[in-house]
Amino acid sequence: MKHFVTGFIFILAVFLFHQTAEAIELGEVPPRVELREKLGGRLDGTPWSSEELQGKVHAVFYVDPDEKDTNNEASDALNREKFPGDKFISVGIINMAATWMPNFALSSSIKDKQKRYPKTIYVRDYKKVLVNAWKIADDSSNILAFDKNGKLIFRKDGKLTAEEIQTLIKVIRDHL
Repeated sequence: MKHFVTGFIFILAVFLFHQTAEAIELGEVPPRVELREKLGGRLDGTPWSSEELQGKVHAVFYVDPDEKDTNNEASDALNREKFPGDKFISVGIINMAATWMPNFALSSSIKDKQKRYPKTIYVRDYKKVLVNAWKIADDSSNILAFDKNGKLIFRKDGKLTAEEIQTLIKVIRDHL
């Protein structure tokens, strides 16, 4: 029994290390992903590619629709900063596969959100492409920020604290 438990712990440790070893890290450009057709895309149906995360500082909100309000404080704080549009943009990517809600209802809700935040690019991910390619948390609200070269400069899977929101704002301001 002792060998079984020891072996199980070893296998679990290797699995966890493997999972975190593949996650994108600060300072890295994430693997290229493209959301199009059956994989997703913008609200108007055009494709979206992670290669677009260049030229400006980007804040990416990757959100399970059931967690859509988790980081409203962070979103509102970024809006209050009024970062210049020629240097900063936010992207809301909806993890459509993370909920029981039908896609047509989600799309309607996203269009309403687009009206509230017209400067944000909204994208649908139907197949958890970013969860798998970038190893970010599924069924969660994630915030990632990228510099002008597409390198990750901030990452938080889950709800940001007030202190983390201030860190996000500072990191973005420092890279404008």
